[in-house]
Amino acid sequence: MFFTQPSFPTAIIKFLRRRMRPSTALLCLCGLLVSAAAQAQKKDTVAKSDMVSVLVYGDNMYGIHTDSADLKKFIGNAVFIQGTDTLYCDSLYQNAATKIVEAFSNVRIAQAGGTQGTCDYLRYTSDKKLALMQGNVELTDGKNNLECPELTYDLGTKIGVYTQGGILHNDSSTVTSNAGVYNVNTEEAHFTGHVVITDPQYNIKSEDLVYNTRTKVTRFYAQSVLTRDNGKSVLTTKDGTYDGANGIAYFFGRSSIWNDGQYIEADSLHYNKTSGYALANGNVIAIDTGNHSSMYCGHAEYYRKPKILWATIKPVLVQANGKDTLYVRADTFYSAPMVRDSIGKAGKIKTGLADTSTRADSIAARSARGIQTPMSKTDSAKGKYHIPLNTKAENKTSKKKRKLETPAAAPLVVTDTATADSTAPLYFIGYHHVLIFSDSLQGKCDSLTYTRSDSTIRMIYSPIAWSHNSQITGDTISLMMDSSELKSMYVPNNALIVSQSGPEQAQLYDQIQGKTLMAYFHKNTITKMDVLPNSEAIYYSKDEKGAYLGVNQAKSEKMYVYFDDQKIMKILFVKDFAQTMTPLEKANLPETRLSRFKWLIEQRPKTKEELFR
Repeated sequence: MFFTQPSFPTAIIKFLRRRMRPSTALLCLCGLLVSAAAQAQKKDTVAKSDMVSVLVYGDNMYGIHTDSADLKKFIGNAVFIQGTDTLYCDSLYQNAATKIVEAFSNVRIAQAGGTQGTCDYLRYTSDKKLALMQGNVELTDGKNNLECPELTYDLGTKIGVYTQGGILHNDSSTVTSNAGVYNVNTEEAHFTGHVVITDPQYNIKSEDLVYNTRTKVTRFYAQSVLTRDNGKSVLTTKDGTYDGANGIAYFFGRSSIWNDGQYIEADSLHYNKTSGYALANGNVIAIDTGNHSSMYCGHAEYYRKPKILWATIKPVLVQANGKDTLYVRADTFYSAPMVRDSIGKAGKIKTGLADTSTRADSIAARSARGIQTPMSKTDSAKGKYHIPLNTKAENKTSKKKRKLETPAAAPLVVTDTATADSTAPLYFIGYHHVLIFSDSLQGKCDSLTYTRSDSTIRMIYSPIAWSHNSQITGDTISLMMDSSELKSMYVPNNALIVSQSGPEQAQLYDQIQGKTLMAYFHKNTITKMDVLPNSEAIYYSKDEKGAYLGVNQAKSEKMYVYFDDQKIMKILFVKDFAQTMTPLEKANLPETRLSRFKWLIEQRPKTKEELFR
């Protein structure tokens, strides 16, 4: 059966709309509706179990009676009011039994606090306050605007859910995704499926994240990529948070940071864009692409502006140049750009041997106190650099050896100071239990410095270097590299070189010692050596067939040694020369040793894998 009933007097509605502001008119209209509904339209007012009144009216109202239900249809300027929520539309169906309302065309929801929603069609369950919005759906709180083809919106909790794609606009940022759950009250949304956040400061791509439009803090739950500075800075993670307003990242799980040629990867990462501070923990890989070097360690801290790196927990420095890669292991590594020097000659790198023995001490002590190594800008136009540490003569410090103070970790909160000179070459300092390995060179010492400007490694405190069959020791050893090749070696004090002659079980050793030693290499093979002053030598001479003739012992003020195929071919003695030759069968071989002789082959690294253990 179909019947009609006059709706609320149209004249009164028009009067209210014409004479009053919409909010005032609505209040008056609601008062009139309550009175009218109590008399003429009692069936149009539904009292909810939660005592929230429901009012419905329109230009015209029609009643539809079916076997299953009684429906009311409101045509023209239909309004549905439930508590502080108001629904506007062109036409509306109300089922009092099921408490379901359907709204058609120009549908608008208005809530207290300014939240509004619009769509083409709405199906609303009044007892659950749950609305299904379809067609050109928009939901806004005045600051954030959500657009999607379909949205399930809870008017009580102000939470909307979409599964067919959506776009969330927030002042300067936009978020698109396949699905999402948006909470108007907290201004937080959980997005899944091809999520893209576009902001003037950064972009994010992910499959699962939570984003707060007010704080701009993002929480990641799937593999995500964040880019800044036109692609110069790229952060990847699958678990963690990123504060877009302040540029602060806390990443867990395997994550990485790429920042203008510097790459860090670890099990957990903390990065502050403003201060330039990065902290990495667990299976850390730090790569400098411009200098072809990598750092592997358990813990690393990096300061972007001064370009300072601290690495601890079994750190290994890998320098890839040419065919032969150099591996260096230490307890702790420190790296920074060299500082311009106003004293040295223009363009000259001031990294003399006299400086290196105490430089590592100074850095370690300063770091333990939370003080950064200063980056001097003195005489910056002349291009002169030095390692910014205290200086003492090497021969003095070798007599009074000091243990380096290795910090457990650099300070966690350190202000990023003056920006380093981007053109300055880097240097590295390794503290304690240093091991060196390459195909042509191996070494061991307590500490070392490596300056990239002149490719020089300075080994200090009980250094030992091995090249093929030769072992070199002294108070300090400097290794001058050219790409991956060893070009020369300098030992300033207590120099000793020992080479095994014959089979290992014979224990025959060619030995040369003096105050200083300078060795020259070609294709990583020693060719010539200068030893002076007070040079001494013990070497085994052979005939043309390789049979031993005897053992030679010689002394001289200066000695020039020439090699062929790693073997002594000729020795030139200069000034105060003295030599004896003893037949092999008459020589006391166990005692045929120079005063500083030592053979330390058991300490020699055999493989690069040893450095990673």
